[in-house]
Amino acid sequence: MIGLCGSCLKRIHTNGTKCLILSFFNEIFCSEEEVGGVVRRHPGLMLDGSGSKTFSLITVLVKLGFKRGELSSLLLQFPRMQVGTFTRNFRQALLFLIEIEMEADDIVKIISEYSTFVGSFALKKPISILTNLNIGKKRLCNMIKEDPRQLKNWTLGLRVNPLPNSGENEQSLIQKTEFLLKLGFVPNSTEMKKSLKVFRGKGGELQERFDCFVKAGLDREVVSEMIKVAPHVLNQTKDLIETKIDFLVNGLGYPISSIANFPSCISYTIKRVKLRFSMYNWLKEQGAAGPSLALSTILASSDKKFVKYYVEHHPRGPEVWEKLKKEFNV
Repeated sequence: MIGLCGSCLKRIHTNGTKCLILSFFNEIFCSEEEVGGVVRRHPGLMLDGSGSKTFSLITVLVKLGFKRGELSSLLLQFPRMQVGTFTRNFRQALLFLIEIEMEADDIVKIISEYSTFVGSFALKKPISILTNLNIGKKRLCNMIKEDPRQLKNWTLGLRVNPLPNSGENEQSLIQKTEFLLKLGFVPNSTEMKKSLKVFRGKGGELQERFDCFVKAGLDREVVSEMIKVAPHVLNQTKDLIETKIDFLVNGLGYPISSIANFPSCISYTIKRVKLRFSMYNWLKEQGAAGPSLALSTILASSDKKFVKYYVEHHPRGPEVWEKLKKEFNV
């Protein structure tokens, strides 16, 4: 973050005047000649929204960690287009990279090195690109990291053709099939086809996710039956599965067998689990709920039913429920 312009940014935000924008330029440029050159080449920086759109852009850049030199470089090379349009494109590019789950460090690197480039055109939506290219997010991230200028190939209005198949999908399908056969699935059965459709990610990751449950204390045969009933529980990363098992067993005190009886409990977010159990524990303390409800009873019902059948059993229940929802940001 740049400290030298913090007070100036605050004043611009408060007053929104061209004079203060000019004052800001004087702080980041080395000479009056540079300031004059930028204003002459791009009067829109001062005139577009009376400078407010320039301030909006600068605010985004500062939050991304742009330093004085990077800000001055961008403004000196600013493309011949309206500031509002550039800012909108820039934000779209930033959101695009976030939505395809690119690592934060890689996003900042691309945005800082190609700032004027990514703001010069409007990108299609990520889902459109992924669908048209027929690839996954990971491959798209790697393509962009290798050559960020490929982003311009996915500008609004341009036709996007699918990429040649890398062979990864076929290999992953083979791995998923082999994994299910080892669990005792009947080849080409309805059960197997259903599970193959449910599984996301690479086939090679399924075994280590399966092993999380075994290491937690469940027999392999039991886990195999769990997967047949709820194959979607393996759609989470190994770390996330381990975290949820630890929370349910060590945090809430439920036996590992309770997960076998209700494997879908692993699919709920930690936030949902914490919210439901915080409410349930409060109700128990007030004598308004039984002492040992099953995981499925607490987690599986919709919010509406949970409130009707449990929360409203105590006069203060709805008030506590709303307070907990805010606390857990649910």
